Parts: sequence; C-alpha cells; structure tokens
Amino acid sequence: MIKNWLSRYNLRYPRFLVYMLQASEYNIRDYLVWYHKTKNFTRVEQRKRFVRTAKGLLLLVIAWAFLFFLIGTAISILWINTSSLKYIFPFLIVLFSPYFLAYGIIIPLLVIRIIIQWPVEYLIISKAKQKLKTHTAVKIGIAGSFGKTTMREILKTVLSEGKKVAAPPHSYNTLLGISQFVKTLKGDEEILVFELGEYYPGDVQKLCDLVQPNMGVITGVNEAHLQKFKSLERTVKTIYELADYLGEKPIYVNGENELARKNARSGHIMYDCGHVGDWKIENPKTDLTGTSFTLTKNGAKLELKSALLGLHQIGPLAASAEIALNLGLSFDQVRDGISKTIPFDHRLEPKTDTTGVITLDDSYNGNPDGVKAVIAFLASLKDCRRFYVTPGLVEMGLRTEKIHKQIGKQLAEANIEKVILIKNSVTSHIEQGLKEKGYKGEVIWFDDALAAFAALPLLTVKGDVMLLQNDWPDQYQ
Repeated sequence: MIKNWLSRYNLRYPRFLVYMLQASEYNIRDYLVWYHKTKNFTRVEQRKRFVRTAKGLLLLVIAWAFLFFLIGTAISILWINTSSLKYIFPFLIVLFSPYFLAYGIIIPLLVIRIIIQWPVEYLIISKAKQKLKTHTAVKIGIAGSFGKTTMREILKTVLSEGKKVAAPPHSYNTLLGISQFVKTLKGDEEILVFELGEYYPGDVQKLCDLVQPNMGVITGVNEAHLQKFKSLERTVKTIYELADYLGEKPIYVNGENELARKNARSGHIMYDCGHVGDWKIENPKTDLTGTSFTLTKNGAKLELKSALLGLHQIGPLAASAEIALNLGLSFDQVRDGISKTIPFDHRLEPKTDTTGVITLDDSYNGNPDGVKAVIAFLASLKDCRRFYVTPGLVEMGLRTEKIHKQIGKQLAEANIEKVILIKNSVTSHIEQGLKEKGYKGEVIWFDDALAAFAALPLLTVKGDVMLLQNDWPDQYQ
C-alpha cells in the first residue's frame, strides 16, 4: 500500500502522466478513468512506451515546469514565512503535488487543443472533404464493431488486380487520420476504400460526411467498445449510420452476425459462409495453409483459394469477390486477387519458430465474434496440442462477465488442451465458464502477459499450436 502511494513521487511520474494522456489519445475522460484506477504508477508504462511527438514533448516540458513551480513555491514559503506554522503549507504542497500535477496537466492540454489543434485539424479535414468531393473514384465505406481492417485489406488486394486502388494504412479510421491520408492521393485512383472507426454515437455519420461513400460494407455489430456506447442499441444505431447515409446505394451486410442481420434493410446484400447475394458458396475448407471455397451461380463457377485462416474469412472473401465482379473485374482477376490475400499483422497471423512451434498471433482481435471464430478454427486442427493464451477482452461494459464465461464454455466445448490466462479483472470469468462446462484440460495462470510469453517456450514442443488472443493496452492492466 505504501509502495503504491510512494510511486506517485517517482522521478518518472510526469512522464507517466503524459504517457497516460498519449495512450488515451488525449481523451480527458479516458485519462481520468485510467488515473483514478491506477495504484502503482511504476507499472503504467509497460506494454508500450512514450512516443516523442511534438505534442507529447511539449506537455512533458510543461509538466516538469509545473512540478518545479510547486517545489519552488514550497521552498519560498519556508524561506519567507517566520511563523511556527510555516512547515504546514510547504508540507501540504509537496504531499499533494502529484495530484496537482495530474489534474493540472489537463489545462495546457485544453489550451493546446483550442488554440492550435482544433483550428489546424479543421483546415486539414475541410481540405480533405473538398478533395474527396471532386474525386471521381468509387468510394467504399466499411463500418462495424469488428473485421473492418480485414475487409479493407481484402478489398484493396482483390480490387487492385483490375483497378487503381488506395486505402488508408494501419488504423487510420478517424476524421484526422483519413484526412491525412487524403492529402497523399494523386487524383487518378479508381477506387478508394475507407475504414470508418466508431467510438461514440455520431462518429460514422461524421466520417460519411467526410468520405462521401457510394458503396458500403457492414461487417457486424457486437460488444466491442460497449463501455463507451453503454448499450448495443446505440452501437447498432451508430454503425447503421452508414446505411442511413447510403440510402438506396449498394451496401453489403454480414449475415453471420446476428445484430447486423436483424437490422439489415430491404435491398441490402447479405453475405455469410453459405452465400453472397445470388452466389452460392460450396466446398468450404480451411487449415493452417489457408482457406478455399467455390462460388457458383447460374452454371458459372469460380474456385477461390486464400492464405487467410478460418471459415469465418469466407464471407468477407466472397463479398469482396462479388464487389469486384460488379465493378468490372474478370473471373481471372478475382481469382488472382483472392489468391494474394494473406494473413494480416496480428490477425490470426501464423508464425513457425525454429523449434517447430506454430504461433497464431491474433492479438489485435478483441471482440466476441472474433474470439468465437478463432476458437472454432483452433478446434478444427487435429493431431496437435493446442494452447489458447489470453488476458480476455476489454470495453465489454455490463456484459463483461457473461461474455467471458461464454469464452470459457467455448474453449471447454472445443477441447483445447491448454488454456493460459493472464490475471486481471475478467479472466476469472473465463475460468468459471471452463468449470461450468466440465473442462478437462489444464488451466495455467500468469501474473502478466510478459511473464507468460517468457514461459511459453518452456511449455511448448515441436508441433504445438499456440493461439495468442488479444492484447491488453496499459490502461486496461
């Protein structure tokens, strides 16, 4: 207890505060929530590190200047005051200085935001909106609680076989991120593919106003970011702002996801592992080498093979194939494009180490539908010992316990041999779900993810398959 309290007087404390702001994307509400629940500040900067951006460095300089001001004030009072109570105020200033600093750093952040950041961002976004307004490319918007980046990358890969395609890199799915990307466009692109990020109601509508899509994809709706949305109804409404914007224009909806399917409207094109639009999907197969299936319609047949893993990828792959055909690509171009789709970074990405252990890196997958899909894929693998490693999911709100118990039950039903859990506020629910389903494998606990990763090479042998599911950022530790 005393050690945790004293961590606020660590010399790196100002850096920890700025890092917390940075990792919270300078969202004051998220920063304060993180700050209030943090006990030991020496454990704040663990998973990632402070990035030396101009904004971050400026705030760090201000934090140190404010800290020196507080110390200087305390010394001045001691120097000037001659009363018998002269030690009380300096003591209180030093005692509460960590809290003065933690809350005081918000003031310069607000000043920077109002005077510099907002005007600059407004200009950048306005220029991007005008540029997109006159751009002749087909603009595809992708919204959903999960699977947006995967769908974006599949579409970009497939459509590039016959068209000049551009899409923002990484997770550039905000107003500013997309606007920065738009500055790089040359103007001769034929198709633009945008991932529309959502964290609060109205986000997708704002992004539609910027991107001005004339085609859309809704990948699904679930509890991802439920902590921010508060209810699934608000999540559905926000994601379907894309459908509201598009109106009668083409929009593809993931029929495998219950909430997306239930909220689909007349004219929406449904896709799942059995069909996409009028195309039927036959002979679906998946293993560690990839996924294959056949599209058939009115005697036409298109056999497709992708390096992506899991039957849950068939729906997005098939939807991308149909979109490509509708935009004028040939069968051969679609076939070649699908064959070039490969696992994306940290999304069921297979890696084999020198000892012959296969790791499936799914650390960027933090939603219930994704978890269910990868457990099903892991269950389909035979003649190997399977490990499932997870710290659980974040931002599940009031459904946290139910969702994590369900994960435990899914793991038990899949007969996964080893379940490795990282101790935190949610993984005990996974253990409870395992027990309720009579799990007969082994549960191994670790205090943190770094300790687990260090121990895994000692627990695995050649031929083992190890799935790394999700990764908790520092603010959720």
